[in-house]
Amino acid sequence: MAAEPVAASVFVAAPPERVYKYFTQPAEIVRWMGDYALLDAKPNGLFTLDVRGAPVRGRYLELEAPSRLLISWGYAESERVPPGASIVEVRLVAERGGTRVEVEHRKLPPEETQPHTRGWDHYLARLQHAATSGDAGLDPGMPS
Repeated sequence: MAAEPVAASVFVAAPPERVYKYFTQPAEIVRWMGDYALLDAKPNGLFTLDVRGAPVRGRYLELEAPSRLLISWGYAESERVPPGASIVEVRLVAERGGTRVEVEHRKLPPEETQPHTRGWDHYLARLQHAATSGDAGLDPGMPS
């Protein structure tokens, strides 16, 4: 049984067109989330991202540049959240001077809600930093 969706948001001082690239271009996504990425940003294109040893595997399901992405999400060799088992929706809403990034992560098992809530809060803060400085620096990991 899936839990309630995990929701997180952050304001980024960059236009939606720029922020969209942080979710679709390998060199950009690793500035704030992950150590390695292989992305094919088209419908049914591969979404491969290694995040501090966690091998995220999925596919781009829908892309509406520069305002929305729908990505299947899971982890290689995971029984709880196998590749593509959950869905991440990213909405990029233009606001004065930047973009409101809204993430909703659906179809997670209940025991994954808390770690994914912490994870999205942590990584969206890094996205905010990367968008203003160009790089969020080394990832210290999520607080416990």
